Amino acid sequence: MTGKGRNGFDDSRVPRLLRVSAALSWRFVAVVAALYVVFHVIGFLASIVIPVGIALLLAALLSPAVTQLNRSGVPRGVATGLVLVGGLALVGGVLTFVISEFSKGLPDLQKQVGASLDQIRVWLRDGPLHLSDVQFQQYVDDVVRTIQDNQADITSGALTTAATLGEILTGLILALFTLIFFLHDGDGIWRFMVRIVPRDVRDRADVAGRRGFSSLVSYVRATALVAVVDAVGVGIGLWIVDVPLIVPLSALVFLGAFIPIVGAVITGAVAVLVALVAVSPVAALVVLAILIGVMQLESHVLQPLLLGRAVKLHPLSVVLAIAAGLVVSGIAGALLAVPLLAVLNSGIRSLLSESDRDVEPREVDVLEPQEGGAVDTAGDRVEDLGGDERPGPDHSGLR
Repeated sequence: MTGKGRNGFDDSRVPRLLRVSAALSWRFVAVVAALYVVFHVIGFLASIVIPVGIALLLAALLSPAVTQLNRSGVPRGVATGLVLVGGLALVGGVLTFVISEFSKGLPDLQKQVGASLDQIRVWLRDGPLHLSDVQFQQYVDDVVRTIQDNQADITSGALTTAATLGEILTGLILALFTLIFFLHDGDGIWRFMVRIVPRDVRDRADVAGRRGFSSLVSYVRATALVAVVDAVGVGIGLWIVDVPLIVPLSALVFLGAFIPIVGAVITGAVAVLVALVAVSPVAALVVLAILIGVMQLESHVLQPLLLGRAVKLHPLSVVLAIAAGLVVSGIAGALLAVPLLAVLNSGIRSLLSESDRDVEPREVDVLEPQEGGAVDTAGDRVEDLGGDERPGPDHSGLR
């Protein structure tokens, strides 16, 4: 229904297409402005948001162990302490082992890299370029001179790196303390946060939040297992071609696998490069073939089987989320972007689901795999997101 506006202008004189376009445009601008403010605030508070986000990921990984100990009769505080101490001991032991293996393999890597450089020098001299030893040495001297001329910038970068390490250490301490409270009283913290939601929709919001955290638990479990498979697969490839630093490179692949799609590829490329420089092009091709095979196993078997419907995301949405995370907060943003997207996906699907309308919050076990709430097949269609009734031909509400 159309009529005269407040200024006496007859809205019916405006073409319907223009009215609808204007209504959609200002709504789109409002959404973009809101997202800009949110991302700006997150970027400004990155030193707080990132440690809290990492603590939430670790809580999703460690909460099942704490809950299992608590159900076995161990007090919640004691269970939290045992899991934290065990986790820190495990991480410390792995880091010690990786550093030890790196120290042991570094001399062999230096020898093999030196031999590879000698081969490159011979190729530059006897190959199609026919560079003399004098020309080669001149290029080396130019590189050394460039480093000396930019010594001030290098020193400044080292100081910046030292400051960054200090910020990282502070963030790790904050993440540790936050993790302690998440593990000890995460449910109480969530109930306190839900109180800001209006009472008539509080239960729906509570269920949606629990569904979201359940998807986060599933995501972290599956990602950790996929990371182990990636690291073992690449490690086997490195062992077959006798590449040095097998354990450190495998650990690097394991850490990179927590950034979906791109993480394992980038860290795997480092392993391929080391194989190329330290062994031979054939060895690099073997490692590359194994890396591609592991990626195919991950994308076609492990991810669909382990993540399932609860955190099922379209690959394009994953790539865009990682890109947005990189823009906002760098590597940490890329690490947290996909888990955040998985939580939002499950939470929104729960809010749109008719099957979750009568579910009590206490009925949702956040430590067990869920279906993401939105199990209604009709609710997955875009045209049904607004409800059961189809919109009529009158679009005057868009004005």
